[in-house]
Amino acid sequence: MARCSALIVAAFGALAAAQTGGSVPPAPPDVAAPPADAAASPSGLASKVVTLGTSQERPEPTDVVTVHYTGWTPDGKMFDSSHARGAPSMFPLPRVMAGWRECVQLMVVGETRRCWLPEELAYRGQAGRPRGMVVFDIELVDTRRSPTVPPPDVAGPPNDAKRTASGLAYKVLKAGAGARRPSPFGRVTVHYTGWTTDGKMFDSSVAKGMPATLGLDAVIRGWAEGLQLMVEGERTRFWIPQNLAYKGEPGAPRGMLVFDVDLIRIE
Repeated sequence: MARCSALIVAAFGALAAAQTGGSVPPAPPDVAAPPADAAASPSGLASKVVTLGTSQERPEPTDVVTVHYTGWTPDGKMFDSSHARGAPSMFPLPRVMAGWRECVQLMVVGETRRCWLPEELAYRGQAGRPRGMVVFDIELVDTRRSPTVPPPDVAGPPNDAKRTASGLAYKVLKAGAGARRPSPFGRVTVHYTGWTTDGKMFDSSVAKGMPATLGLDAVIRGWAEGLQLMVEGERTRFWIPQNLAYKGEPGAPRGMLVFDVDLIRIE
């Protein structure tokens, strides 16, 4: 990236007072109580798969997940919804309520699950929050490792990484769709995390909970080269030598840098 930025971790949930007119699902017919075919866990959580997933990938306890969700009280009153805001939300799992965290870890990417959370796994009588049992429909859009947990190959590119003539090394972690790639002077929207080779995170849009939109002509050389190798929806890990990164600039990380980059959209 052009420069480092401060770490800001997104907190769980903005109430539906922030609605912007999106389409909110209606309360489900079984909102009042879990049906007989719901699975029960020892904690008291009940859940039921509404839509099967498209992947076998499950979140780890420390992951950051991207979800669409809606929450209701048992009388069918909606109190929070990402659909109302018109965009999915990103949450670090360690920061969310116990029942929500347990339910999401049962899921695979692409799955929608209905979860009945007893009060002790939900808001626990917090002021201004719903009391008693709450019900959530959660769609797991994506999951990614916590930016504070470095990848196992952060110290150097593995043998199966590809290399370019410039010295850039890369490995596709998640395949994208389509064939269009960014142009040298194009703009892209991305999620990213950067580490030094000793595993120290120095910058992350994931930690901020907000993707970045940038021009390829305004980023470090290794980024500009690497992004042009990607297609939309792809996640790639890059090992960028210092001469393609910050080149020893004062205040910037030195040496080889490692970035995980999700190309969300070519603008």
